[in-house]
Amino acid sequence: MKKVALLLVFTTFSGAIISCGQVSSSRTYEGAAVGGAIGAVAGALIDKENRWRGAVIGGALGAILGGTITEIGQRASREAAMANKPVEYRSEDGKERVYAEPVASKGQCKIVKTSYYQNGKLVKVEEKEVCP
Repeated sequence: MKKVALLLVFTTFSGAIISCGQVSSSRTYEGAAVGGAIGAVAGALIDKENRWRGAVIGGALGAILGGTITEIGQRASREAAMANKPVEYRSEDGKERVYAEPVASKGQCKIVKTSYYQNGKLVKVEEKEVCP
């Protein structure tokens, strides 16, 4: 029973956290779901005393981080396409960075290349079509 209660608290908490901000697309929710799943698995593996506690904490932190990073990438891509110039976001501590630049036009749409960096190292690059 305790495990079911923790799971319900986790899903309610995660949903509330994600819905607090301004979400620009459904990809933000997908990023939060993936981050939550990865965080829950990692948390369960790390917390050997109480796997459920680790899964709940890891899942909540992963959902917040995954949703936030996805949202920032979406906003950077959209802004780069609209301004037709590169856009960069950095975390306050400088460890994370998102850089988006338009690389081609396709009618009214732009192809935007978005690069994600952690601790100065490139971790992900994606190209997507952004239309007004």
